[in-house]
Formats: sequence, C-alpha cells, structure tokens
Amino acid sequence: MFAVFSATQLQTFNTPAPCRTVEDLTTGAAISQALHQIDPAWFTDGWLSRIKTDVEDNWRLKMSNLKKILQMVVDYYNEVLAQEISDFTLPDLVKVAEHSNPVEMGRLLQLVLGCAVRCERKQEYIQIIMTLEESVQHVVMTAIQELLSKETTAPFGAELSGDLEQQLKKALEDLTELLAEKEALSQRCEELDIQVAALQEERNSLLAENDVLTDRANQLDTFDDPSTPSGRKHSQLQQQLETLQEENFRLEAAKDDYRIHCEELEKQLIEVQHRNDELTSLAEESRALKDELDVLRNCSDRVVMLEASVETYKRKLENLGDLKRQMKLLEENNMTYMQNTVSLEEELRKANAARAQLETYKRQVQELHRKLSEETRRADNLAFEMKKLEEKHELVMKEKERIIIERDSLKEINEELRCTQAQQHQLSQAGMLPSGSPSHDNLAAELIPIEYREKFIRLQHENKMLRVQQEEYEREKIAALQAQLEEAHKTRSELDTENRLSRERISELQQQIEDLQKALQSQAAKPDDVSVKPCKYSICFLRVQLNEAQDEIMKKKELLEDLQPDNTQTSSKVEELMAALKKKDDDMRAMEERYKMYLEKARNVIRALDPKLNPATAEIQALRNQLADRDKQIVNLERQCEQARLREYEEKLIVTAWYNKSLNFQKLAIESRLGGRSSSVLSPGQSFLSQQRQVSNAPRQTIAVSATTSK
Repeated sequence: MFAVFSATQLQTFNTPAPCRTVEDLTTGAAISQALHQIDPAWFTDGWLSRIKTDVEDNWRLKMSNLKKILQMVVDYYNEVLAQEISDFTLPDLVKVAEHSNPVEMGRLLQLVLGCAVRCERKQEYIQIIMTLEESVQHVVMTAIQELLSKETTAPFGAELSGDLEQQLKKALEDLTELLAEKEALSQRCEELDIQVAALQEERNSLLAENDVLTDRANQLDTFDDPSTPSGRKHSQLQQQLETLQEENFRLEAAKDDYRIHCEELEKQLIEVQHRNDELTSLAEESRALKDELDVLRNCSDRVVMLEASVETYKRKLENLGDLKRQMKLLEENNMTYMQNTVSLEEELRKANAARAQLETYKRQVQELHRKLSEETRRADNLAFEMKKLEEKHELVMKEKERIIIERDSLKEINEELRCTQAQQHQLSQAGMLPSGSPSHDNLAAELIPIEYREKFIRLQHENKMLRVQQEEYEREKIAALQAQLEEAHKTRSELDTENRLSRERISELQQQIEDLQKALQSQAAKPDDVSVKPCKYSICFLRVQLNEAQDEIMKKKELLEDLQPDNTQTSSKVEELMAALKKKDDDMRAMEERYKMYLEKARNVIRALDPKLNPATAEIQALRNQLADRDKQIVNLERQCEQARLREYEEKLIVTAWYNKSLNFQKLAIESRLGGRSSSVLSPGQSFLSQQRQVSNAPRQTIAVSATTSK
C-alpha cells in the first residue's frame, strides 16, 4: 500500500526513468534520480552514473543498484542527518529485486521519504505532500511517524538536540491532529451539505404540493375558515413549512460556523508549519555543532591510538632479534618439508598411475561379470525351455499310447463286425434266417434283450458325453494351473540364477578382501608407503559391494519364500486334479474292460458259428494308414526333442567354457594387481617373466557344469 502511494509521490519529481509501478522502481534508476534531486551535494553525479539503467529483467543488476542506493541513504542518515536507524528494519533487497515485493519496496521508499522531509528543500516537499489527496497524506504522515519513532540520535550531543527533537515530534503530532480534525470537519460539512440539499428538495416538493393544494382549495372553499378540512390542512402545512424553514436556517448557521472554524484551523496549521521550520533550522545548527564536536573527539581518540601504536612498535623492536633466530629455524624446517613434499608428490603420481590401471581392470571385470550373468540367465532360460519340451514330449507319448489303445479297440470292433457280417451272410445263404428278421441286421444284438440293449446304448452315449465334458473341463483347468506352475518355476529359476551369481560375486569379493588384507599386512612394516591408503579405500569399497550383494541375496530369498506357498498350493491343486483324472481314467479302463469282455463273448459266439473271416476292409486300411501317420509324427517329435537336447547341451558347454575362461582372466588380473603393488617387496633381480611364471603356477579352480542327455 505505502509502496503504491510513494510511487505516486515519486512521480512528482519528474524523473527520466519510469516510476508508475513497483516493477519500475525495482531497477533503482528512478529512486537514484529522485535522491539526486533531493540533495545533489551528497548524491552526486558521479554516484548517479554508477547506477545502471539497462538492467531489464536481470535481478542481480537490480540488486546491485538497490544495494548502492541503500548504502548511500544509510550513510546520509548517519553523516548528514546525524540520525541512527538501527531500530528500523532495513528492506530485504533480494525480495525487492527478484520478486518485486511491495512491502520491502515500501520500506526503501520510506527511507527516501525521510531524506526528503529532512533535507534543505524540505519545505518545498512538505508543501507538495500537502497538495496530494487526503488518503495519500495520511499514509505519508504515518510512514514519517514510524520512521521518527525508530530513529535514535547519536549518544554524543543528545543533551543539545533532545529538546528540539521533542518539539519537532510534538509539532508533527499537532500537525497530524489538525489534519485529522480538518478531515473530520470537511466530512461533517459534506454531510451537512447533503442534508441541506435533501431538505431543500423536500421543501421544494412541499411548496409544489402546497401550490397544488392551494389551487384545489381555491376551487373548493377558502382556507381562512379553520372549520373546513382544507383550512385545517392548510394550517398544518403552514406550521410544517415554518418548522422546516427554521431548521434550514439553523443548519445554514451551523454550516457557516463550521466553515469559520475550519478557516481558523487552517491558519493554526500554517502557524505550526512556520514554527516547525524554525525548529528544523535550530536542529540543523545543533547537528553542525555536534559534527564539529565529533571531529574533535575523533582527533583526540586518534592521538591516543597513535601513542599506543608507538609503544607497541617499541616492544616489537625489542623482540625483533628473537624473531630473526626463529625465522632461520623455520627456513631450515621449511627446506626439509619441501624435500619431503617432493618425494611424496612423486609417490602420489605413481599411486595415481596404478589407480588408473586399477580402474581399467575394474571396468573390465565388471563387463565380464555382466556378460557372465547374461550367459547364465540364457542358460537357465534354455534349461527351462528344455524342461517344457520334455513335458510336451511326455504329453505326446501319452497321446501316442492313447492312440495305440484306440487303434486296438478299433481293430477288435472291426473284427467283430466282420464276424457278424460273415455269420449273417452264411445264415442268409443257408436260408435259416428270413430277410426281414431282426437278426439279419445284427446277430450280436439277439444275445441281449431289447430293453437292456437300449438302456446300455443310452447309458453308453451319456457316459461318453459326460466323459468328454469332464475331460475338457479338467484339461482346461489343468492347462491354466500348468501355465501358472510354469510361470512360478520360471520365476524361481531366474531368482535361483541371480542368487547363485550373487553368491559367486560375494565369494569373489571376499577373496579380493582377503588378498588386499594380506597385502596390507605385508606392507604394515612401511608406514610411509603411499599405496596403503588406496588399498584401504579398495577394501572399504569391496566391503560396501559385499554388503550390497548380501542385502540383494536376502531380498531374493524373501521373494523365493513368498513364492514358495503359491507354488506349493498350485502343485497341490495340480496333484489333486491329476489324482481325479487318474481315477476317471481307471473308471474308463474298467468300463472298457467290461465292454471288451462283452465283445469277447460275442466274438466267441460268432467264431463258433463261422471260423473263416473275410479279409480286412477299406475302413480298417484307412485306420491303419492313420496309425502309420501318427507313428511318423511321433518319430519326428522324438527327433526334434533329441536335437533340442543336443543344442542345450552344446550351449551349456559353451557357457561353462566361457565362465571358466572369464574366471581365469579375473584371477590373472587380481594376481597382476597384487604383484604390481608388492613390486617394491620383490628382489630387484626378479624379471617380468619370472613374475608371470609365478602367476601361471598359482592354483586355479574351474567350475564345470554337468549336463546330461536322456534319449
């Protein structure tokens, strides 16, 4: 609020820079130009030229300009006005420059306003303030009072200017009270003017109504007779009119009194302003005297300080001989330290070179570990696919067995049909059976009563339909559970693979830690060796990696434990369904055996009647062709399964060879690093080839993956 009013007041300076909004003021150009107009002797042209005008949206340049302005204003208060503003909260320039905070900008403009009302041209600026709107005047006076309440004079000379300051504050308070009283009187005058206007309008309306009523009364009867209604009305209106006229006269008299009182208050205000100017001039004289006294006191303090400095220099000259001897000793120590520093820098360069080589080896080892992990996962995936192919092969074998059983049953049915046809043919040739008898169609049907035969056929059909439905439902359910089980097995195999790789990584890290600890123990006798510190860093890094790997293994174990109940539950469901399916298969086999027994009895009867059978029909030949095609398909599937098993075996061998090779390379890298670190311990006569022979003679452990093929 104050920032907006101060921006309005700042426009009265007619600065070249724009100052309509808070954003325009954040550049500092308009404020600096206004300060230059307030006091050109203090805010000089040289200082004004240091304020950058082309800052645009760069808040750092804005902040630099505002810092210069604030520092110059504070110095103006302290040195020119001899006022300390320690109790006044200084504005936060970061908020002003970066966010255009109106509150902080108001504080800065409040300080500028204080400079304006205390400078040599203060009377001119006070007159400008008096010409502003009353709301703006009220805000400006509030800001001046707040600034005066938080200003404190310097402790020196307080007894000279205390009375003047009190008189100045009292004059400002009187001025504020007079302004408030003037505002209240002007508001009261406006209210009275409004009331007079309303009464005048009411009087005019009553006069108009009186004229109308007079005309009507002239037409009806006379107003002089008080006994008539119009006469009574006329007398009442006349009394009301007289009352309103008296009230109007009274209000006009009160208005004149208030106007006279307002003029008297304005005269008193002018007198108070003249008195304020006189007190201000006296305060300036007291400030000038106080400045001279400050200069004299500063000179006396400086004389005391110079005398103390002379005494100090005398004591220092006495201690100069001791300092020279100490300086010689320090120079000798410095030479020794420089030699030690050169040697340590040389060792540090060697250690940095070894560290760079170590980082290269680390990256190579990490790349090999990554490739090994990928190959291991691929091998596990292939093993899982192989297991699925074996399960498919088992299903194909079961299907083959079922087809063979179906083929045998079809052969038996075919033989029964041939026997029946042959028997019927012989009976028809012998004339034993008429052509229209029921046994001419089916000889075996005569062995069973008609009711039982129909019931047997109906039950057989229903049993077949129920069996097909039950098999389809159980097959779908088993397929869904089998898919879930395969997914769980696959997830478990992947987690097992990651767990195994993590364990291998842990074992390698533990081996590296042991090797590094041995190297540290061997180098413990040399405390000045620079390579001890990188080894410690390597041990710490490997321990961190070991802890991370152990945490990862624990997480994988928890995940396996979470998957284990689901896997167990799915396996139990699959086992229950397999048991139910097995029970159904047993029931079907029992029914087939009974059916075969009945067919065998019928076959025996037919064979007893006609031992000679006809050759195989075309239908039996078609069934045989189908069985041959099924056999070929089974052979092809077995061949594909065997090829897949061989490919899996080859991939496992490749993975095993790759893993052994990478492990050998890793061990060689570790041994070469350890050999490079302990090169200072080896004898000078040992050559590179002897070191390589020692590395090649080190024990190596290879890991072989067992792979078996089942045909």
